[in-house]
Amino acid sequence: MTLSALASRLRSDARRTNQRRLLVLAGARDAGIDAAFDVLDGADVPDDEVTFVTAREGFRFDRVHPKHAGTLLGTTRTAVVCDAHEDFSPNVVGRLAGVVDGGGLFVLLTPPLGEWPATDGSFEESLAVPPYAVSDVGGRFRERLVDTLRSHSGVAVANVDDGTVEREGATDAPASTGDWSSSSPRAHAFPAAAYEACRTSDQSRTLSVLERLRETDEAVVVEADRGRGKSSAAGLAAGSLAAAGTDVLVTAPAYDGAREVFARAVELLAETDSLAEHDDEAHVVRAVGGGRIRFEDPPTAAGLPDDPDVVLVDEAAAIPVRLLAAFLDAPAAGFFTTVHGYEGAGRGFSVRFRDRLTESDLSVTEVQMDEPIRYARGDPVETWSFRTLLLDARPAVDPLVADATPSSVEYRALSADELAADEHLLHEVFGLLVLAHYRTEPDDLARLLDAPNLSVRALLHDGHVVSVALLAREGGLDEATRRSMYEGARVRGNMLPDVFTSQLRDEDAAVPVGSRVMRIATHHAVRSSGLGSRLLAEIRREAVREGNVDYLGVGYGATPELLSFWDDNDYGTVHLSTTRNDTSGEYSVLMLCPLSEAGRELHDRHADWFLDRCSGVLADPLRDADPDVVRAAIRACDAAPPLELTDREWRIVVGASFGPGMYTTAPDAFRTLALVALAAEDPVCTEREGRLLVGKLLQGRPWPVVADELDYHSPRNAMKGLGEAYVSIVERYGAGVPAVESERARFERDESGD
Repeated sequence: MTLSALASRLRSDARRTNQRRLLVLAGARDAGIDAAFDVLDGADVPDDEVTFVTAREGFRFDRVHPKHAGTLLGTTRTAVVCDAHEDFSPNVVGRLAGVVDGGGLFVLLTPPLGEWPATDGSFEESLAVPPYAVSDVGGRFRERLVDTLRSHSGVAVANVDDGTVEREGATDAPASTGDWSSSSPRAHAFPAAAYEACRTSDQSRTLSVLERLRETDEAVVVEADRGRGKSSAAGLAAGSLAAAGTDVLVTAPAYDGAREVFARAVELLAETDSLAEHDDEAHVVRAVGGGRIRFEDPPTAAGLPDDPDVVLVDEAAAIPVRLLAAFLDAPAAGFFTTVHGYEGAGRGFSVRFRDRLTESDLSVTEVQMDEPIRYARGDPVETWSFRTLLLDARPAVDPLVADATPSSVEYRALSADELAADEHLLHEVFGLLVLAHYRTEPDDLARLLDAPNLSVRALLHDGHVVSVALLAREGGLDEATRRSMYEGARVRGNMLPDVFTSQLRDEDAAVPVGSRVMRIATHHAVRSSGLGSRLLAEIRREAVREGNVDYLGVGYGATPELLSFWDDNDYGTVHLSTTRNDTSGEYSVLMLCPLSEAGRELHDRHADWFLDRCSGVLADPLRDADPDVVRAAIRACDAAPPLELTDREWRIVVGASFGPGMYTTAPDAFRTLALVALAAEDPVCTEREGRLLVGKLLQGRPWPVVADELDYHSPRNAMKGLGEAYVSIVERYGAGVPAVESERARFERDESGD
């Protein structure tokens, strides 16, 4: 069979079934590109319906660089040609697989399949983080890719070097019925035009459920695989609500991800003569009746600016739970999430967010969208991408692990070879990582299998994974690399040494070898049962036994709960970032658990530096940090700030605590004592007083703001509370200091009247 004939038959099958077909053109790059032109001609695909995704230039078709493949999300093409010879990554496949429309072709240009697993490209180079070389990077993901291309239904393979067809990509899929009709419910509040715009009954049903958002105290959760039209449904709901005068706030990890929402809303408002203004640059749509639709990034939207009537959260699985919980304070909220996809795991969102939903005052309605819009069910390109990229990975079902306890589990080091050879084990490990983390991509699967600096540790219960940690080796860098890092060069895969060196100006920080806990996850059925701590303890014991790392480390978006967890597991705070994470809106904290003398020295000097600069950063870039985060970070520091006050400073502190003095006379003395008190393992202050120390003494917030945040009746009452806090502090830390004793005695005599 000629290549043109194969392409013609694949396109005919795709049209007949309203599915897509995948054609692999394996061989030399130039020969593959020439063959792709023949395929497009043979498949009778018009030039304006083709996109060529390649790093090369000079094509008559629409051309997109692989690094910009994400710009195609939300669009459809009859044919997409992906050049995998350069700048290829698993993420590119994940993005492009959903772009091809029903009846179309996905064409993949690859090296000879037998050679591809050993052929390094730019993605493999990105996995070779110092001190590793590209030769250290594995080829397991590419082996997986080749195996599925050679075995999956609906995938044709042609050798462009010798002109032979290895696989014809035949399937037994039935012809499509072509029934894509959708109808309005008998009774509906949204405009009829909104239902007429729905392409499936699933979409119409979902839109009907979204009518609940017209009322307060309602929440709707929409879960769907990619290509089911959930963003379109969100847009139709937004347009319908705005047309009725509602203020709709839309958020998503990035505005590009919400473009479909705005596009469908604008179309509907225009169709119903309700569109007043569309400012694409400002991301605002205004309706004739006064309603509007506006976009804000998640951290900003979490503050519910201008008190919206409804919040719509697109790609909710890619947003941290802490921010999602903030949207439950809105009058009504809709959450739209991808179940299987690199955007995030919808099931993970559901599990991690379930408690917050249940505890909220909102009445929650859930709806699942199953019917594909762009192609028919059973599409082979979709099932191939799910299988290859593990988009459907999930942990063990609850009953298999529900009885797991710290004493019933087995600690295992899982090698990349073992994971690649055991599909069931790989599914459980990757599924658990996906479920626990708000953002997991296909690239992460390849890193798990091939990155030389990564390793996996797990706890298994009756052979099933109940807790897993992904570890990254860092540090141990040569002098030249350390120097370049100090001078501003970015060194991949060494997050902790990079921050210590480039930001904190410690050129020796990359000498010790560390193992950073990139991710840790415990099965939701056995959370809060001590399994995470057991896993960390085993990792530490193994590291001490092997003697090949100087410290364990971790970096994450700081919350009081997480800081407490890591503190309990002997990790100490050494840095709190001064900028918020764009996605989570949280300040990141770095923590170390030293294992050797070199690790102890690294930990101690950075813990001391952290406390030394606390007053400065808290009064400026961290002035808006959550006081509970600050309290927990300081307490977890595992270092003692120096307590060095002059007799005069002690007398001023005692005078403000026991007499008529004022802290503003010598604020540095009060800040010094505040740090000492907050760092103590045995708290000397109540939680409220600790927040007061942070908010007023360390962050310098105005008295009215502090009083309001801490529910004091007035600023005067807050001032009184600060004095009471310092009574306790002076009693503990001033005991035995002559200046303190004499000053206290003076005020005590005055009170007694002597």
